[in-house]
Amino acid sequence: MAGKEGPRPGGRSARVQASVHGAVQALMTRMERAEVTIPMIAAEAGVTPSTIYRRWGDIQELLADVAVERLRPDMEPVDTGIGGRDLLAWAEQYAEEMSSKPGRAMIRDVLAAQDGSGAYQCCNFTKQQIEVIAARAEGRGEAFPDVDAVMDRVVSPIMYRILFGEVPDTARVARLVTGAMELVSPAPAPV
Repeated sequence: MAGKEGPRPGGRSARVQASVHGAVQALMTRMERAEVTIPMIAAEAGVTPSTIYRRWGDIQELLADVAVERLRPDMEPVDTGIGGRDLLAWAEQYAEEMSSKPGRAMIRDVLAAQDGSGAYQCCNFTKQQIEVIAARAEGRGEAFPDVDAVMDRVVSPIMYRILFGEVPDTARVARLVTGAMELVSPAPAPV
């Protein structure tokens, strides 16, 4: 999502990115997203509009970059001591955060970006969180479903419902997690 060369890992580039991201977030707390312009962001960040255009290309790419950064997990999933419970706690929090008004706006921004790299990054963030849960479960000797199966059986249905305007409730999320966990420990057959 950054410009064609990509941002350097530190120095001025990192300071510009942090300043511009902060400006976007500040402006979006004061006004509607549709009102925010690159010249406004530049003024708030203390950079020239050409700096923003050169690095991000257009406002949609910039908003997607900000959204990806905000969607990056800032902590490991909770460790309850049981893989299925860890997954349930994570999935409930994920559904709640993504279905919130800011969560939905960030999803829209990421999906509207032209190059698609933001969506790929967000998918990787989610997979990494599930991999942490899976590794802990496996480290305790618990069976845990394949990460891709969790993405297909838990994450995808949650995102689908959010994208089409429905907030998945905790009962639905619990059913999704139960279904995924049954891939490794099937429910007993009815008698």
